[in-house]
Amino acid sequence: MLFRSELKVVQLKLRQSLPLRAEMAQKGDQLDRETFSCSICLDLLKDPVTIPCGHSYCMNCIKGFWDGEDERKIYSCPQCRQAFTPRPVLVKNTMLAALVEQLEKTGLQAALADHCYAGPEDVACDVCTGRKLKAIKSCLVCLVSYCEKHLQPHFESTKFKKHKLVDPSEKLQENICSRHDEVMKMFCRTDQQSICYLCSVDEHKGHDTVSAAAERTERQKELEVSRQNIQQRIQDREKDVKLLQQEVEAVSRSADKAVEDSEKIFTELIHLIQKRSSDVKQQIRSQRETEVSRVKELQEKLEQEITELKRKDAELKKLSHTEDHNQFLLNYPSLSQLSASTDSSSINIRPLRYFEDVTAAVSELRDQLQDILREKWTEPPKTRAEFLKYSREITLDPNTANTQLLLSDGNRKAERTSQQQLYPSHPDRFIRWYQVLSRESLTGRCYWEVEWSGGGVYIAVAYKNISRAGGLNECAFGYNDKSWMLYCGTDSSAFWFNKISTPVSGPGSSRVGVYLDHTAGILSFYSVSETMTLLHRVQTTFTQPLYAGLWLYNDGVTAELCKLK
Repeated sequence: MLFRSELKVVQLKLRQSLPLRAEMAQKGDQLDRETFSCSICLDLLKDPVTIPCGHSYCMNCIKGFWDGEDERKIYSCPQCRQAFTPRPVLVKNTMLAALVEQLEKTGLQAALADHCYAGPEDVACDVCTGRKLKAIKSCLVCLVSYCEKHLQPHFESTKFKKHKLVDPSEKLQENICSRHDEVMKMFCRTDQQSICYLCSVDEHKGHDTVSAAAERTERQKELEVSRQNIQQRIQDREKDVKLLQQEVEAVSRSADKAVEDSEKIFTELIHLIQKRSSDVKQQIRSQRETEVSRVKELQEKLEQEITELKRKDAELKKLSHTEDHNQFLLNYPSLSQLSASTDSSSINIRPLRYFEDVTAAVSELRDQLQDILREKWTEPPKTRAEFLKYSREITLDPNTANTQLLLSDGNRKAERTSQQQLYPSHPDRFIRWYQVLSRESLTGRCYWEVEWSGGGVYIAVAYKNISRAGGLNECAFGYNDKSWMLYCGTDSSAFWFNKISTPVSGPGSSRVGVYLDHTAGILSFYSVSETMTLLHRVQTTFTQPLYAGLWLYNDGVTAELCKLK
């Protein structure tokens, strides 16, 4: 069975790669090509042999077929399946070989011309009768495709001098007005569509109409401007990618030096703070991974944008060489639209001082051993004023918002509505659950506050690679290992992680503060009033940058990321 399947593949490749020979030049020719073809390779017999059942094959073809049956020691005919034991001895059929040779000579001229005939993927000549030849040109005036022979009058007669010849096209009928059965040589700018002359004096009377050629000229100018803009954007993105790569290298160098400096300092205090030395190294490396991950993520976006821009440029270039005006005008609107550019404002190359604060902190720890022993390193703020030192300006990302969430106030406020919002399709959008993530990634020490109203709100942080479509466990905040969520209700509160719920006690508040120490793996939720009351605290290890999240389950619920001063 394996040999037969491989044989079919070989036959298919032979059909695709070998030129087909023509049929007999004369219908009255008594030699039938199919009669003298090998049923294995589908070509004329070569060194023909006749096996005991009477069927004939190329000697090499039947040998190869029987080689595949050696294990069974039973040899069969590929056509009638008659079996032979032992393996028959093959002898060349000289009479059949002579007939095949005569057939090849007779059909040679037709075989050489066969490649000129139109195949399934070719545009056929509309004038040819019987078996049609390939068309080499299409006429936009005649709306007919011609082979080389039937095209000659267009070159020889002055009557065809003004006819427009283009590469062979199967879409010539699209140039015909369906209403008047006339060639569409006009373009209506009012309705943005190709029309014929009768249309311009009929249903398009009074509209702004021009010739298709004139409109093509204008659009061609716009196309060139679009290409220039794309090429400029490609250059800008490539420069940004280089800058980001430099930042990656700088982060690594700074991190390596910070590790080295920290080890020198900790050596002086080895007997007192050996464990702390290991912690600091881990924090540095974790921060480096976080920073590098952030930069590479943006770098990947830019590279994807460059690829997309190059693809768009190639499409526009191809369109610019289209000779058919109507095809150009038909395809131009969809190809001329450019996708939104990556926000370059997020590409901020920071001063090369990534980890000097770590070195300074270690030096301070050396001088203040008592504070180190009290674990001041990871001690969180206590008062709201201390929390506000780490406040972050956070906005919601419209590309992630469920279509039943209405964003407002500069994308800081979200409201659950029953009406679908007309957001464009985006792979980052939450499909099933009424959730939204922040545009900004969160690393280091961060603090933000959420003001909510209505039946209750879910306040969360999540990795960016959390699923956007699917069931509860894949996408919903708090139901997987990629998100942490605090439910704040009017009567009760609870913390959720990986489908496990932990009841939360404490005073209810319409304002909740969230404190994140990404490096130390600390996530805390506070009830914000005159005092800061801890609702829940998580100690873990974060492996990726986090994003603030909101989940508004019921209609009318609102939540806002507060502006903090």
